[in-house]
Amino acid sequence: MSTFLSYILLGLSLSAPIGPVNAAQLDKGIRFGFLNAWLVGLGAMAADAMFMLLIYFGSAHFLQTPFMKSFLWTFGCFVLIYTGVESFQRAKEIKATKEQAKEAPVKSFTQGFFLTLSNPLSILFWLGIYGSILAKAAETAKPLDMLINSAAIFLGILVWDFTMAGIASSFQKFASGGFLTFVSRIAGLALIGFGLYFGVQAFKLLFL
Repeated sequence: MSTFLSYILLGLSLSAPIGPVNAAQLDKGIRFGFLNAWLVGLGAMAADAMFMLLIYFGSAHFLQTPFMKSFLWTFGCFVLIYTGVESFQRAKEIKATKEQAKEAPVKSFTQGFFLTLSNPLSILFWLGIYGSILAKAAETAKPLDMLINSAAIFLGILVWDFTMAGIASSFQKFASGGFLTFVSRIAGLALIGFGLYFGVQAFKLLFL
């Protein structure tokens, strides 16, 4: 049980650092409420699951080829800047009322999925953390134990996503309209900043 809990804590620690997904969850929670913020996290988890499966079956090496890395940096730059600009522009529409704006759940899920899928840092993170865990566990653990530990990591990520969505949506319920607009714009600027960073990395790979 202690090992299982340690992997849950690992999942929490992997999710907690501020990044594009957390910024997007914050923006979605403020503008649309809990469900949309949570679906962003679930979409990101779906992409994480793809990375974990690729690593688990030893098929992640192709993601580290120069072509794929440059493609992902470029695609991630576009996705993040587009999302950030949209969030910044729509921040002024936020009203501190009980009525929530609406967005199709699938759009929130898809946004979280592509934010993570197009993030080479996520790939490197999973290769470094999860890959090393698998390498170590393979020496002593059975395949079933490795799957259980992987599920524990995902449970930790799920707990964090649920918590983040709750925090983001609570802002909408209790904060003033001006504060909500400010926070949403900060989230949008953070996404644009991440996008510009991705763009710089793509430029370095392609032209330097």
